Amino acid sequence: MKLGFVTSILEQFPLEQVVEIASGIGYECLEVACWPKGVAQRRYAGVTHLDVEHLEESNTAALCALLKDKNISISSLAYYPNTITSDLAQRSACVSHLLKLIDAAQKLNINMVTSFVGRVQEKTVEENLDIFVDVWKPIIAYAEEKGVKVAIENCPMLFGPDQWPGGQNLMSTPAIWRKAFSLIPSSNFGINYDPSHFIWQGIDYIRPLYEFKERIYHVHFKDIKLHKDKLNDYGTMAYPLDYMSPKLPGLGDVDWGKFVSALTDIGYDGYACVEVEDRAFESSPLKVLDSLKLSYRYMRNFVI
Repeated sequence: MKLGFVTSILEQFPLEQVVEIASGIGYECLEVACWPKGVAQRRYAGVTHLDVEHLEESNTAALCALLKDKNISISSLAYYPNTITSDLAQRSACVSHLLKLIDAAQKLNINMVTSFVGRVQEKTVEENLDIFVDVWKPIIAYAEEKGVKVAIENCPMLFGPDQWPGGQNLMSTPAIWRKAFSLIPSSNFGINYDPSHFIWQGIDYIRPLYEFKERIYHVHFKDIKLHKDKLNDYGTMAYPLDYMSPKLPGLGDVDWGKFVSALTDIGYDGYACVEVEDRAFESSPLKVLDSLKLSYRYMRNFVI
């Protein structure tokens, strides 16, 4: 496995400096944020470390040279919108930009894009699956033509009132994965596996690794801390952030020894990127850098 991090947490730095920071700490890869330029609609969104709409040969050549010099790979190009939102204009814009990421991933020989499938949060799972097929079959067909894999993170995007009631990402459970893969069986369509999102859903985060091992194309290392006192007070029907908090790896409830052991069991030797969303490390740029250093130091206990 190659250990890296999602670049969104270093929004204030240009990509060239992010590469320098990653190399200086010891990371081997980066999941590069590629949102369209504009105002972010939520935390960790709207970060544009690589502008896929304006890729120039000179810029990409310089970036590739820097990556080679610092021994850093790009694990994937990352864009996590709601591609099947009920807002059809927004849906069209999201899909259009996602296709540009696929083009860029091919052009840069990265051949991996990480994203969400999205969801109409007021509709049922069954209704959303119908929309999913209509929107995503052409996307995956395009990815097949380009030789690019698309890995969907299993985050439900259900944290507070803005995403209530159903969340904004359909592919959040093993049961839905089975349905989605039966509807779009392409080998270019897979999973960006994040164990933390199974913690707060009460799902075994180890077992699905074995069933879906052929579909796991990318991995996130992020932790979640369940606050049992708050869970007892609010219950599982509450907004999830009422009873849980995203944390750095090792500071939450994921057993990382067991998780990485299972990854080695299934022969996973791809990219694994730390995703920092821990508010305790966001008060200053120094704290953000500390979060990356601490995560690296901890995960090196399991990933050589």
